[in-house]
Order: sequence, then structure tokens, then C-alpha cells
Amino acid sequence: MNTTITDIFFDLDHTLWDFDKNSEMTFNRIFKEKSLNINTADFIDKYVPINQACWKLYQHDKITHQELRYNRLKFSFDALDYEISDEDIDLIANEYIELLTENNHLFDGAIEVLEYLKPKYKLHIITNGFAQVQDKKINNAALGGYFSTITNSELAGVKKPNSIIFDYALNLAQTTRENSIMIGDDLDADVNGALNAGLDAIFFNDKKIEAPTNFKQINHLLELKKYL
Repeated sequence: MNTTITDIFFDLDHTLWDFDKNSEMTFNRIFKEKSLNINTADFIDKYVPINQACWKLYQHDKITHQELRYNRLKFSFDALDYEISDEDIDLIANEYIELLTENNHLFDGAIEVLEYLKPKYKLHIITNGFAQVQDKKINNAALGGYFSTITNSELAGVKKPNSIIFDYALNLAQTTRENSIMIGDDLDADVNGALNAGLDAIFFNDKKIEAPTNFKQINHLLELKKYL
């Protein structure tokens, strides 16, 4: 147990909540219900990197919330040369958000590690996701009881990696940066964002990508026990 750390801040999507798995299940349902002649695996293959790129732009205020929702679908359909109207894209975008939270797969070890950490630390969430959607994810996946505070970018008025969202979260948690650590899957938003705001950080590198070695990183959530 790290004796200087009292508060742990988790990212939600791609860190605790398995966004890619839940997303694929949601698209599979939508494509079947709408009888779209699309192979879901082929779509996801295009969608995942496009969605990540769109989120990067959104994090840095280069596109709006609505542009994020539209662009990630439009560009994915275009990449498959699948013709679809803007009206249908908007319908799918809305249905996707409505249905996404009905799937609640978590990363392996998520509940076990939260059970391990909760008696020792105060736990919190910092997410760039949309408030209404993230609240549903947390509640439907039975995660709410683990966290003392939940900070989202809509509440804070800025998105990770902006240091203001970390300041907001620390204030809400009534703790200090010196006693806090951030755990997340995004090197830019979570790790560098936290480090630049004066918090310690652990990179959740479940995809085992090449990453700098000058900070802590784990490939599985249960490896947090080595540090905390």
C-alpha cells in the first residue's frame, strides 16, 4: 500500500468499462434491427481508430459533441464504401447512445481491484464522456457504490488533458494533488494530463502498445496491487 496516496482517480471508458466490447455489441444489435447489410466486425475494425481520432479532436475542442457523434459514424461508413443518408446516420447515432449503456462488460479484474482498493483509499472517476451516458454506465454496471465523486467534462467545463478538470476533481474530492493518483488508458488525456496537473499517474496499457518508460504502467487491472 502506498502510504502517501489517499485518493485514486480512475478514467471510465477503456479503463474500467470495456468500451470496445460494449460498442461492438451495440452496433451488432442496431445493424440487425435496421437490416443493414454490414458485417459488424468489419465496421468495428474501421470504427475503433476513427472513434479514437475523433475523441482526440473533441478532447482538444477541435470538434463539437455533435460533430463527434456524426463524424465517427460517417467516416466509418465511408471507409467501408457503404452508402447511407445523413438522416440515417443521425438516427443511428442517437440509437447507439441510447442502447450502449445496456451492455456493461467491464475489464477483467475491475470489480476485484475496486474491492481491494475501496477499504484503503477514496476512489473517484474523471471522465470526458457525456454526463448522462456516463452516469448510466456507472449505475447499470453497478460501479456507483465504489466511488466517492464523479467528475465529467460537462461539469468541469473542460476536458482532460486540461489541468482545470483535475483541479475541479481534486476540489470535489477534497484532497490534494500530492495525495492523488490517476489511472487511465489514454497517454495524452489521463497520464500526461494528470502529471502536468501535479498528480501521479499509472498508464493502463492493456493493448500493450509501445509507450515511454518514465512512468508507471500496467497491462491488467490487478497489477495495480503492485503499486497501491
